[in-house]
Amino acid sequence: MTPFGARLRQLRDQRGMTMKAMAADIGVSPAYLSALEHGRRGRPTWMLLQRIIGCLNIIWDEAEELERLADLSHPRIVIDTEGLDPAATELANILSQRIRDLDAKTIGEILVLLTPRKK
Repeated sequence: MTPFGARLRQLRDQRGMTMKAMAADIGVSPAYLSALEHGRRGRPTWMLLQRIIGCLNIIWDEAEELERLADLSHPRIVIDTEGLDPAATELANILSQRIRDLDAKTIGEILVLLTPRKK
């Protein structure tokens, strides 16, 4: 499951919406919505994201957070290290090989190191 998919499911559940009802409201199949929630689909398009925001009736802060999570939720990424220091390529390769072995605590620690701080 992606961060976007987890948050989408949480928001849908909080509102007591079934997957079938939400899918109909945003113009997709329940199977597609399920795949989006489970991370088997990539990021939603901007238009679909806007329909989701409207369907869930969320306001600025929650909408911005959902958009941010959508940007960070592509389940299959490519890291372009061309022109960077060789250590950057090594880091990208090690992370791709070892990410499945990392526990939640370690992933959290790495995220703290890599996530920009709000000013």
